[in-house]
Amino acid sequence: MKTLSRLLHLEVAKAVVLVTAGFLGLFVFFDLVEELKEINHFGAQGYNLAIASGYVALSVPSHLYELLPIAVLIGTIFVMSRMAQRSEFTVLRTSGLSPRRALLALVTMGSVFLVITFAIGDYLAPAANRHANLLKARYTGGMAGMQSGAWLKERQADRNFIVNVASMQNDGQLAGVQLFEFLNDGAIRRLTQATKGQITDDETWILKDVEHLTFQTSSLASGAVVREKLQTWTWPNNISIDMMAATLQDPERMNSIGLFKYIRHLRANNQDSQKFEIVFWRKVFYPLSCLVMVVLALPFAYLHFRSGGIAGHVFAGVVVGISFFLLNNMFGYIGTLNHWQPWLASALPSLLYSLASLSAFGWLVLRH
Repeated sequence: MKTLSRLLHLEVAKAVVLVTAGFLGLFVFFDLVEELKEINHFGAQGYNLAIASGYVALSVPSHLYELLPIAVLIGTIFVMSRMAQRSEFTVLRTSGLSPRRALLALVTMGSVFLVITFAIGDYLAPAANRHANLLKARYTGGMAGMQSGAWLKERQADRNFIVNVASMQNDGQLAGVQLFEFLNDGAIRRLTQATKGQITDDETWILKDVEHLTFQTSSLASGAVVREKLQTWTWPNNISIDMMAATLQDPERMNSIGLFKYIRHLRANNQDSQKFEIVFWRKVFYPLSCLVMVVLALPFAYLHFRSGGIAGHVFAGVVVGISFFLLNNMFGYIGTLNHWQPWLASALPSLLYSLASLSAFGWLVLRH
């Protein structure tokens, strides 16, 4: 039985690798064509083909993370359909491969792809994406968020802070930092402005070229303000570099731990975190889609194909897989609008498609 499982694993792995390589080649080509516009625009600043190629190469892990589940589906459907067409799966069944063992063999293979997807999405892709953005920012002028910059809120024991950062520069430094400090009664105490800053590993901000405008609360009505200029100033807080990245970049590009910390920060400051919670739970459940894909593909092994009929069934399977990803994205927006539980909005498409594919698998097994 181990030999039969090993045969299935090998065939599925080869097909998935082939499909993934084909899709990645297309994405890399389209990305490189898109970067030619950037070369034309920022060529005078040193952004050339070599730098653009490096940026595209660093974007590959993100594409791999997005493509792997659909590649698992296409590769597995192709293997199952081809085996059914050639009667190879019938031979495997007569050799002792029961439906339960076939499902277990594919789920085991899907679990391997699950681990690979999780590792890429939570470790490799965020790191590569950060380096890619910093590389490109070196020649395009920094990573900016909204037109007004990035806004964050920090609550401490006896005061509240609102932080505005214009952009994050190529070396990870912050540019155009404004820090509004309020007392608990809502009165503004101090405005701090700095031309640049750096976030250390212990989440302390070191600001440079600093100007403090301290408002004397006892004589605020008279407009008394104390102005102070410093070369450097240290601000201890709980805002990490990942939290800053969440406001300047797509949260989908963050890892799960960074998202979890940012959600806790938003909750601690009484801010709405549902959007980020849905992204977090989607990142948790997204690798599980590899299991959903192999379960969707298994019923194709129990179909009977005539010569030339395999292409239509494979295409139908791919359409079903694409509908899963569309529904997965749609449920995220619906959950945000209707204030659903974030884990439910993220898990529901996987549960529905798993149930449907297992029902189809059970019906085909009973039929045959």
